[in-house]
Amino acid sequence: MFSGIVEEAARVVRIDRAGGNVHLTMACSFVDELRIDQSVSHNGVCLTVVGINGDGTYTVTAIQETLLRSNLGDLKEGDLVNLERSMKIDGRLDGHIVQGHVDTTAVCTGVEEVDGSRYFAFRYDFRPELASKGYVTVEKGSVTVNGVSLTVCDSERDSFRVAIIPYTFEHTNFCRIAEGTRVNLEFDIVGKYIARITSLA
Repeated sequence: MFSGIVEEAARVVRIDRAGGNVHLTMACSFVDELRIDQSVSHNGVCLTVVGINGDGTYTVTAIQETLLRSNLGDLKEGDLVNLERSMKIDGRLDGHIVQGHVDTTAVCTGVEEVDGSRYFAFRYDFRPELASKGYVTVEKGSVTVNGVSLTVCDSERDSFRVAIIPYTFEHTNFCRIAEGTRVNLEFDIVGKYIARITSLA
């Protein structure tokens, strides 16, 4: 379980492919605090640490299903990935409840600078059968974009915008998102439960 509060934008230092799987080796400042089998969110995808390499890097594995549902298969060496370790049970929930299970991807359709902050617009494939299960955004609701907990504005049928403050822009990989960039989305789990319960009523 995560909160969508990114700890660090870490750099991809190596990518190894093995069949349908991809092994991602990352460099980050808290490698010494990680352990094998620990869950870490990578651009909003929960992955298990499978190797601590002793050179300030660690390795995780993304299976083919994960690559199909997320943007992790797009990564190249040198790219930045948003990292968050799992939430502590005694900590504050500063973002919202994030599972680390990416629902779909979206494409950035525009970036607008406004009074020192930025609005990022995203569009995703709208599917009625998924929308009925809560795979939608709502005005002022929560959405996770590349692992970042954000508040939705301008929610439409298949698109939405989010406002990014300078701190978030500088400390996540939003600094590299431009028109045409593909990002990971996780819709709000609370909305999914409400949609499910309503459908059974």
